[in-house]
Amino acid sequence: MVLAVSSESPLLATKATTVRFGGIVAVKDLDLTVPSNQVFGLIGPNGAGKTTVFNILTGVYRPTSGDVQFEGRSIVGLPPHAIAQLGLARTFQNIRLFGELSVLENVMTACHPRSRSGVLATMFRTRRQQSEEREQRDFALALLERFGLAAQRHAPAKSLAYGNQRRLEIARALATRPKALLLDEPAAGMNPQESVALMRQIQQLRDDFKLTIVLVEHNMRVVMGACERIQVVEQGQTIAIGSPDDIKRDPRVIAAYLGTA
Repeated sequence: MVLAVSSESPLLATKATTVRFGGIVAVKDLDLTVPSNQVFGLIGPNGAGKTTVFNILTGVYRPTSGDVQFEGRSIVGLPPHAIAQLGLARTFQNIRLFGELSVLENVMTACHPRSRSGVLATMFRTRRQQSEEREQRDFALALLERFGLAAQRHAPAKSLAYGNQRRLEIARALATRPKALLLDEPAAGMNPQESVALMRQIQQLRDDFKLTIVLVEHNMRVVMGACERIQVVEQGQTIAIGSPDDIKRDPRVIAAYLGTA
């Protein structure tokens, strides 16, 4: 098992974190250390606990024991919206768009956590509130342009093709202006060409937005091509950590995915 430690200070970390659901241990004593400005992969076979880890990081689940830290402070017990305001955004394994809202409205809803206008300013449509709304609209349109969705901005989100719905969900997460972005199987349902394009886009997003990205993905081509560091979990526990080359050669990883003779 490769356990080289990064010299960079972590933006996001779990420390001896365990999650139990009754008698089922979904995550056990997990140590996760994600440095700033890195594309970090979290992989493992089905049922390994990857989405549970995302739910711990974003406040959907509270760990049974252990700690979760973002920028050096514990975020255990904070509700999801408060964690999002701190700068931690995510997408979901099962797409969760507002289907009846337009493509543009979906992205603009995510600008709310960074809004400076209060309830009264919004009710009375003050000049400051209108200016802020224009800024948010321009930012949302720029994100849609980046993902090739600007021409469909007035269409209902539910009318988009599946791959475009995935892209819209990433654009919506970016509209919160996060410091860290958690992508839960973003290549699911994409064809090989779309997956390769997504792999390149993930790296570009990290560079352009100065992001830390944590990627859960079953498409190994995307994982190996986009990630600088990968952590492998099986049955809620870490079995390997290292570079893509390290992970490809690790016998425990091979056994977890392919089984042993």
